[in-house]
Amino acid sequence: MDSNLNYSWTSQPSFHLERRRQLIKKYGKQIEELSKPNPWTSLIIAMLVGGQFVVASYASALPWWGILLSSYLFGAFIQHALYVLIHECCHNLIFKGRWPNKIMGLLCDLPLTIPSALAFRKYHMYHHRHLGDIELDPDVTEMREAQWIGNSRWRKFLWITFFMFSQAVRPSKMHSVKLWNSWIVTNIIVVALVNIAIVAFLGWSSLIYLAFSTFFGLGLHPLGGRWIQEHYVTRPGQETYSYYGPLNLVTFNMGFHNEHHDLMNIPWNNLPKLKKLAPEFYEPLKSCKSWTWVLFNFIWNKDMSPFSRIVHCNPVEETTSPDLKEAMDNQLDQLHLAGQLNSIQANSTQVDLHV
Repeated sequence: MDSNLNYSWTSQPSFHLERRRQLIKKYGKQIEELSKPNPWTSLIIAMLVGGQFVVASYASALPWWGILLSSYLFGAFIQHALYVLIHECCHNLIFKGRWPNKIMGLLCDLPLTIPSALAFRKYHMYHHRHLGDIELDPDVTEMREAQWIGNSRWRKFLWITFFMFSQAVRPSKMHSVKLWNSWIVTNIIVVALVNIAIVAFLGWSSLIYLAFSTFFGLGLHPLGGRWIQEHYVTRPGQETYSYYGPLNLVTFNMGFHNEHHDLMNIPWNNLPKLKKLAPEFYEPLKSCKSWTWVLFNFIWNKDMSPFSRIVHCNPVEETTSPDLKEAMDNQLDQLHLAGQLNSIQANSTQVDLHV
């Protein structure tokens, strides 16, 4: 490993803060129209969950290699899509209010075999609130992990292959954040009971199919390039990147990542509309059209490593609420674009947790 590897440190705040202020100032009314929950997403979730269980029920008739092949070529796409829709749930972009979206997140979790929806909901908001903060952004790889991986090709290959485990343990670095609450405990119990029911009624082969679908969907797979595309630096000074390729069709526009970080209250179906509305904000930014190429380049390119991230030396402090957890949970409950604009104009370096 190159001992000189390190994060790209900056004393500047996230560039999304100023972009958000400018976007709302210029397109406030249109953005307000785009910033409405999409309840039809709940029907898509129900269809994906039901369809995945139907496919899993046929796994018992397959040989072991057939289970692995179907998991990689089909199941991984469904599981990844469900993780994307968990992301929609955590931003309250399906229904108004927290409870209905938490329930939809639990529904997404049922075929994933690993309880994650409600924990993701908690920690993902810290990613937005503290983007690039080495201590409070769970998306930034912990220093010791990044040092072990370095720019070694085989270690990067293994890291991407087992990426789901890195994601699972990374929030442990956030010592100030309390993990457990009643929703997360409920999430664990529900998924455990569903796993038991799958084995009892469909057999072990069905559970293995679902488990490998999750493993592949979050790891070394064409979809896995998303983990690198979003925030790994390929242009100096740019901390977020969008993907505009065909796999957005099966990942509910998750590639529109600059658009999402600029205005995270816009649901998946309206993100392309935001790009079309404000091309002057997005066309100058570097983007990509192939997640497979992003993945290959990350593994093979010695200049790329887990350290290829912009990290903020002076992250924005928690000035918007004395109770950060509650503020994050109420993220969209009190959304009002006019009030949001006033807040951002008053202090362009302050992140509004109700964005």
